[in-house]
Amino acid sequence: MYAVIRSGGKQYKVSKDDVISVEKLIGEAGDKVNLNEVLMIGGKGDPIVGDPVIKGAVVNAEVVEQTRAEKIIVFKKKRRHNYRRKNGHQQHLTMLKIVDIKEKETKKAAAVKTDAAPEKEKAPKKEKAPVKKTATAKKTTAKKTVKTDTKTKSVKKKKTEE
Repeated sequence: MYAVIRSGGKQYKVSKDDVISVEKLIGEAGDKVNLNEVLMIGGKGDPIVGDPVIKGAVVNAEVVEQTRAEKIIVFKKKRRHNYRRKNGHQQHLTMLKIVDIKEKETKKAAAVKTDAAPEKEKAPKKEKAPVKKTATAKKTTAKKTVKTDTKTKSVKKKKTEE
């Protein structure tokens, strides 16, 4: 039996007694971790695929150790500008040992739930009455340009209502 789980934005295909490295999870060596974002379970007949996750399915794992990945070098350069920057990065990881895979939802129950879901969507929805807007009178101002010997000035006239 195998499962596809999601952890740290990545997907992993796991089976019992596998040791995987995922992005850092809280816990120390020996702690138990429940991974409940199970996307798919397969191995016995047809696979069970979630939408997007399988409700009730859990992958139990044990933290083996907290470690760090290999260091990578980040080098930035802009040619002909004497611009060079060198940085390093080392990602924190958690090593997990998969203890077991549990599927609480059976295939038949999942099929029944998918058939029942469209009936709930067909329920009548209440529509809100449109709100009427009232028209308001617009106020406008007119500008008049006055020429003097050296400069042109703009002068506002009195407000008029329509």
